[in-house]
Amino acid sequence: MQGAAAGLARRYRNELGLVFAILAVIGVTLLFNQDYLQEPQRNIIDILHQTALLGIFSLGAAIVIISGGIDLSSGSVIVFSGSVCALVMMMLAPMGDSGQPDTTDVGMLAVVLALVAAIVVGLLVGTLHTWLITVVRLPPFVATLASLVGLRSLAKILNQAVTFELGNQVTKLPADDVRFAVLGEWHVALVIFLVLGVICWFVMGRTVVGRHLYAMGGNDEAARLSGIHTERLKWLSYTIGAVTASIAGVLYTAKVGSANPSTLAVGYELNAIAAAVVGGCSLQGGVGLVPGVMLGVLFLRVVIDSVAKIVRAGSDDYQGMIVGFLVVLAVAFNEMRRQAHGNRKEFFPGMLGWATIPILAGLVGLVAFVLTHQDYGVSIGLPAGLVVMALLVAVKVLEISRGRRRAS
Repeated sequence: MQGAAAGLARRYRNELGLVFAILAVIGVTLLFNQDYLQEPQRNIIDILHQTALLGIFSLGAAIVIISGGIDLSSGSVIVFSGSVCALVMMMLAPMGDSGQPDTTDVGMLAVVLALVAAIVVGLLVGTLHTWLITVVRLPPFVATLASLVGLRSLAKILNQAVTFELGNQVTKLPADDVRFAVLGEWHVALVIFLVLGVICWFVMGRTVVGRHLYAMGGNDEAARLSGIHTERLKWLSYTIGAVTASIAGVLYTAKVGSANPSTLAVGYELNAIAAAVVGGCSLQGGVGLVPGVMLGVLFLRVVIDSVAKIVRAGSDDYQGMIVGFLVVLAVAFNEMRRQAHGNRKEFFPGMLGWATIPILAGLVGLVAFVLTHQDYGVSIGLPAGLVVMALLVAVKVLEISRGRRRAS
C-alpha cells in the first residue's frame, strides 16, 4: 500500500508541487490583501472563469507541445474565430429600425450556424498548419508565427469589409444576442474546460493514439520508422490546438459581447504555452500530463490574480513579465529534473556563467524595486539583488567543485 502511494507520488510529483505552490501563493497574498476573505465567492468565480477560458486552449497547446510541435497562433485563432462567429450572426440578423442589423435577437438557428462556423475555422487553420509543416516543410515555429501575425490582421480586414457593405465600416463587431450571451457565463466555460480535460486525459493516457503522440514527441523519426503515421498525428494535434482556440474564441466573444481584433486575446498564445510548461510539458516534446496542465493553468491564473491584488494599480503591466519569468523558471526546473539521474548540466559554465550571474541578480533586484517602492515606501530591490547574487555565486562555486571532482 505504501509502495503504491509512493509510486503515485513520484508519478504526480509535479502536480503535487503545483497544488502546494497554489496554496503558497494564496497564503502570501493574504498577508498583503484580505479580498479573498472579504469576498470569497466573487473571487473564486472570477478565478475559475479566467482559468477555464485559458485552460480550454491551453489543453490544445499542450497536446501540440507533447507531440513535438509548437503553436504560436492561439491568440489570433481566438480572435479570428470570434470575429467569424460575430459576422455570421450579424449577417443573419434581422434589420432594425435604424437600417442596421439587430444583433440582440438573431434567433437560435443563427447562433448555431455561427458556432459551427467558428469550429470550422479551427479545423481549417489546423489543417493549414499541418500542410505547411508536413508538405511545405516549414518549421512549426514559422508556420504558426505566420498565423499569429496574419489571422489577426485578416480579422480586422474581414470585419471592415463586411460592415462597409452595411454602410458602417468598423473593426469591432457586436455579439450581444441574448441566447449567445449564455455562453459567456462562468459555469459554462468551467464545464467545457472540465469535459475537455477529461477527454484529453483519456485520449493521451488511455488510448493508442495518445501513446503514439507521446512517441512522436519523443522522437519523430523513430516513430515514423516504427510504422506510426506521423503526418496524421500531426494533423490531429494541430487541429485540436486550433479547435480548442476556436472554442475559447466563442466564449471570450460571448463574455465581452463583441469581437474586437485590436484588443481581444493579445498575447494569449504565450499564456497557453506558459501554462503547459508550468504544468510539466517539455518543449522538447514527449513529456507532460493533462492533470498537470490543468493545474498549471490554475497556478498561472492564481499568480496573476495575486499580483493584481497586491500591486492593484497598473497590475496588467506586470502580467507579461510574470508569465515570461514563470516560463523560464518552469523550463529550467524541468531540465534539472530531467537530468537528476545523470551528469547535471552546468547552468553557469565558464566566463559566460560569471557574466550571467550579475545580470540575473540585477533583474531580480529591479523587479523587487518596482514591486515595492511605491506601495510600501521601502524598496527591497538592493537586498533582493544581493541575496540572489550570493545564491548564484554559490551555485557557480558548486558547479566548479563538481567539475573538478569529475575530472579527477
